[in-house]
Amino acid sequence: MSSEAPRPGLLLVLSAPSGAGKTTLARRFVERHADATFSVSATTRAPRGSERDGVDYHFVTPERFAALVAGGALAEWAEVHGRRYGTLRATVDRSLAAGQVAVFDIDVQGGEQLKAAYPAQALTVFILPPDEAELARRLRGRSTESEAAIEARLAAARREVARGLASYEFVLLNDEIEEALGRLELIVEATRARLSGRPDQGAERAVAAWRREVAPCGAWGAATRP
Repeated sequence: MSSEAPRPGLLLVLSAPSGAGKTTLARRFVERHADATFSVSATTRAPRGSERDGVDYHFVTPERFAALVAGGALAEWAEVHGRRYGTLRATVDRSLAAGQVAVFDIDVQGGEQLKAAYPAQALTVFILPPDEAELARRLRGRSTESEAAIEARLAAARREVARGLASYEFVLLNDEIEEALGRLELIVEATRARLSGRPDQGAERAVAAWRREVAPCGAWGAATRP
């Protein structure tokens, strides 16, 4: 029987402007780590395409969502484009108790709420594309939205970046997915080692370069740092 202590659970909060690649990064992380799982949010919007209740989202009525808020059952929640999204507190607590890495693909508003509710266990990482021009190229490459919609997303991206750079613990430039994934894995390993009471000084020194206060932010830095 192994005498190794169980690894501590962690809430890995990934946020980014639309088009920065955080969803791809989150999926790749979960695929590569057996103890990582996506956090399934509750939402008042209707299912899209092949989305399944309890797998992609917990689909609830606006009345049910309001009752969850009133009862304190949500660890975080926000209204986005007229629809409400939130994380069930029970889901978070189960993941932490099981020693899992619960991966959150949410906006900065929700990430800040999770960090406030779980200050020790929540790890906030903001994902950036190299610059605004690259973000615009990625959004236009989808060919799914009008130019006006893309401009609106870019304006929202500037606000989200400014807020993320003001409050998140780490900042990663997603210029190359494998490199960004490797950096993310090292940040998670360093954080879990520290939470276990056995900090890895080598890993801590390595990840210091990606802490918000000193992280290189490419062309975003001058325009968006507080």
